[in-house]
Amino acid sequence: MPINFTVVPVEDEVAGSNIAAATVSLDKIFQEEDNEDNLQGDDNQRESSPFISSDNDGETYYDGKNMALFEEEMDSNPMVSSLLSKLAIYTNLTQGVREHEEAENEDGVRRVTVVVPQMGTFIGVYLPCMQNILGVILFLRLTWIVGTAGILGSFAIVSMCCICTLLTAISMSAIATNGVVPAGGSYYMISRSLGPEFGGAVGLCFYLGTTFAGSMYILGTIEILLTYIIPTATVFKEGEDAAMLNNMRVYGTCCLLLMALVVFVGVKYVNKLALVFLACVILSIMATYAGVIKTLIEPPEFSVCLLGNRSLKNEHFETCAKTELVKNMTVNTKLWPLFCDSEYPNATCDEYFMLNNLTEIQAIPGLLSGVIKDNLWGNYGPAGMYAEKKTQPSVPAQDSSNDISKHYIFNDFSTYFTLLVGIYFPSVTGIMAGSNRSGDLRDAQRSIPIGTIMAILTTSFIYISCVVLFGACIEGVVLRDKFGYSVKKNPVIGILAWPSPWVIVIGSFFSCCGAGLQSLTGAPRLLQAIARDGIIPFLQVFGHGKANGEPTWALLLTVGICEIGILIASLDAVAPILSMFFLMCYLFVNLACAVQTLLRTPNWRPRFKFYHWTLSFLGMILCLSLMFLSSWYYALVAIVIAGCIYKYIEYRGAVKEWGDGIRGLSLNAARYALIRLEEVPLHTKNWRPQLLVLCKLDSDMAVKHPRLLSFTTQLKAGKGLTIVCSVLEGTYMTRGNQAKLGEQNLKAAMAAERTKGFSHVVVSSNLRDGFSLLIQSAGLGGMKHNAVLMAWPVGWKQARDSSARRNFIETVRETTAAHQALLVAKNIDHFPSNQERLKQGTVDVWWIVHDGGLLMLLPFLLSQHKVWRKSKMRIFTVAQMDDNSIQMKKDLQMFVYHLRLDAVVEVVEMHESDISAFTYEKTLVMEQRSQMLKQMQLSRTEREREIQSITDVSRGSIKRKTSSRVGAPPLNTVCIPEDEAQLIHDRNTASHSAMTDKAAGATPDRVHMTWTKEKLVNERNRQRENMAVKDLFNMKPEWEHLNQSNVRRMHTAVKLNEAVVKKSQNSQLVLLNMPGPPKNMKGDENYMEFLEVLMEGLDRVLLVRGGGSEVITIYS
Repeated sequence: MPINFTVVPVEDEVAGSNIAAATVSLDKIFQEEDNEDNLQGDDNQRESSPFISSDNDGETYYDGKNMALFEEEMDSNPMVSSLLSKLAIYTNLTQGVREHEEAENEDGVRRVTVVVPQMGTFIGVYLPCMQNILGVILFLRLTWIVGTAGILGSFAIVSMCCICTLLTAISMSAIATNGVVPAGGSYYMISRSLGPEFGGAVGLCFYLGTTFAGSMYILGTIEILLTYIIPTATVFKEGEDAAMLNNMRVYGTCCLLLMALVVFVGVKYVNKLALVFLACVILSIMATYAGVIKTLIEPPEFSVCLLGNRSLKNEHFETCAKTELVKNMTVNTKLWPLFCDSEYPNATCDEYFMLNNLTEIQAIPGLLSGVIKDNLWGNYGPAGMYAEKKTQPSVPAQDSSNDISKHYIFNDFSTYFTLLVGIYFPSVTGIMAGSNRSGDLRDAQRSIPIGTIMAILTTSFIYISCVVLFGACIEGVVLRDKFGYSVKKNPVIGILAWPSPWVIVIGSFFSCCGAGLQSLTGAPRLLQAIARDGIIPFLQVFGHGKANGEPTWALLLTVGICEIGILIASLDAVAPILSMFFLMCYLFVNLACAVQTLLRTPNWRPRFKFYHWTLSFLGMILCLSLMFLSSWYYALVAIVIAGCIYKYIEYRGAVKEWGDGIRGLSLNAARYALIRLEEVPLHTKNWRPQLLVLCKLDSDMAVKHPRLLSFTTQLKAGKGLTIVCSVLEGTYMTRGNQAKLGEQNLKAAMAAERTKGFSHVVVSSNLRDGFSLLIQSAGLGGMKHNAVLMAWPVGWKQARDSSARRNFIETVRETTAAHQALLVAKNIDHFPSNQERLKQGTVDVWWIVHDGGLLMLLPFLLSQHKVWRKSKMRIFTVAQMDDNSIQMKKDLQMFVYHLRLDAVVEVVEMHESDISAFTYEKTLVMEQRSQMLKQMQLSRTEREREIQSITDVSRGSIKRKTSSRVGAPPLNTVCIPEDEAQLIHDRNTASHSAMTDKAAGATPDRVHMTWTKEKLVNERNRQRENMAVKDLFNMKPEWEHLNQSNVRRMHTAVKLNEAVVKKSQNSQLVLLNMPGPPKNMKGDENYMEFLEVLMEGLDRVLLVRGGGSEVITIYS
């Protein structure tokens, strides 16, 4: 619906102000907006000033106060008047130079000079499209196509091609009217709609198509020159094999160099002569229609000579008879030397010549002659098939020799329907001419759809009417005469034209010259646009040119590629090649429109409303069908070329974000897949570790353990989901920049370690909450992690507080509660990098308890990576006294066999034994250390409780001391400054979660207290008592007071560690079942000790705790 904008002038309410003063104030705003980057002091001043009406506002800002409410946002959100002024001076830049939103050159110093475009629909779009569509095929091949395919077949060919271009034009109109299209045309539209990969691939295909079109036009020019204008100007002797092809190559190369010189020196004259060339085309078409009308009155006096029913080349004889009467004497005509060994009556002649009579028929019987009935159906045939009139009587004879056969009209190659499609299609290309001139149009969004569609409808009418009129006026054997040898070497369409065939010859010659020059002008600029976009690195050299921007290097490459087409030397062979590239381009234009329409992106708002995704899809199918109809092997080559370019840009090209439809399509596909994943639970056969990797960042926001990412890459091999996360302690407002820096460093580390996945850094009030949130909420929908990977907290014993230990244990508990697997890597910095190759060694799996089979699956996944490929897998399990170890080994071997794993199986027997003194000693040390930590924690807690108890009276004491000013403070009073007391109060009245998650024993910073003598003595005595019981290593173990549960757990850890060290000390990696933490949280302080004892003496260890579900199966 239309939207009306009203600009309302706002008067300054300050006394004495007027509109002029307001204007001056706005000017100051924008001057300050431009200079804001240089005024850092002002930025700081603004940040520190909480009110707009500060003292410095008059100096920093403008005088008027109309927009004072928004003044702090002026640097990021400009005024509407400023935005509209920038739009008013918008200019269309050269295609591909930069994004269309930019109006400044790269150093940002000066603006590009604005030239208001003046061309309308007729001059700017309609006529250029007409000139590009009508051309060489119409004048040189359309009559032959009608004669070979028949009127019905030709009508089908023309209709298919015209419908294809019409549907493409509808899609192109929708894209072209969806916003401002700078000069760049089809390449710009495709690349910005489908992304840089598709844009680069299709842009190069369009460039190659335009270049080969130049070859085709030059070959058409030389064909007209050597066949109709100067047939004697041949370099190679006529009659020899390939003489005509060599002449085409020589003259075509000379013509190409001449045209390239014209384009290099005076391209502006090429554009000025475009209307002259178009006038030649229109004049030729009008002469053709005039000739058709004239056939109703008086058919042209051109005749064709038939020998039997075969058409003859009549360039070497005048009389269509075997004998003629000269001075009352019957003499042989000039046909005898052609078919006989001499001109005398007793000469030996060709059998077919002797058996059949000569007949002369009209070449153009006329519109009312009824010849249309004979030309309805096609006359396809192999190479060398004669052009015969089926209704004419003929006596068969033996095949003639090659010397005699060359006097007949025959097929120079095999003809079939699909070949004619490929040859004809270039005659309907050129529909992009209007969009390529979008930068010069007064209203491109209105002119491009109307002008392009009207040009296609006009040219379609011309082609279809020509097909019908040619078939209705011209004899079939003449239509099948490609070069007009049967009509005195005149173009077939020329003998129909009025007043003379030379109108067609001269008009088509200049038309081909102009089209060739246009191709050599447009193709280098298209290549320059692609090169300047920077999406294909090896083409960047072609983005440079002369000082005025002319693409010199691109012109040289275009000339080189164009020469390849000229060396082919056959217009019929070059036409299918460029058909492939143009069809590829049109296919992707339709795809772009269909994708944008189906995605319904908010930015898809074309002004051209007569489009639908079904039309675009139909056009796309038609383009693809025409490609394979024309030539399936050329189609495959074109697709392979486009695919290679696509993959190259994807692999090496510059990263561009153009808001393209393919990215939107990917988002829609991802959304659809995520929704489908949540609908059904994941089957065991599809299970793979989707990892949440918990990384630590150092003070510089760098990854502390990069080998953790290396191990992730080796474990994942690029498959599945990987989320690399880290947590910063604080608030996002204060540490937001550090979080972004950390995320960048995470991405860089992931790229260095070739870890494919996602990275995220969150800021939380404490680390525990941050890790908990990540475990709960990381991922999206069905793409959530099912396993957590983290490094073993090495320094947990040396830490001053117990936060590291508690964070680790809570992470274990939360992953268990969330039914997620947990992988803990000890000595992660000793793990191999991605560049290392383990030549030998084993990966040992110690399978103690079954928790889903993850222990079995992980070594197999590691073996898929080249680092671990040569490492052998060994599986150990533990047999108790009541177990049959021999049967256990057999069963385990069978189980591993059914799992399709290559592993060596071994059963380790652990007999019941008495608990050793070493175990008791270990348990005692552990419990005494835990007791000591509790005492220290208690000491800190009591100290804080005392501080809290005196906080309430601290303010009153200070006030009384201030008011009384008498003597020293009482001995039972602690003097604490006001601000520090407030600090203590705030800290002790914080939220419960913060107080429990932070180190509870941490004392407040910088709290100065004055103790009484009694309190000082009591504190010293308490510390001596604490230290007296902490002499751990000189004290005799009191085993009878130990917790027997801890003794049994320590015994298991010691015995199992002895077995693991004995068997796997030299292995490359040891995978162990990770025992869970105690359900009673009182035993948390001992849990880490058990794990340390379990892993003691081993280098690389991976503790594995399953998620509770089966992850491996024996079934297919």
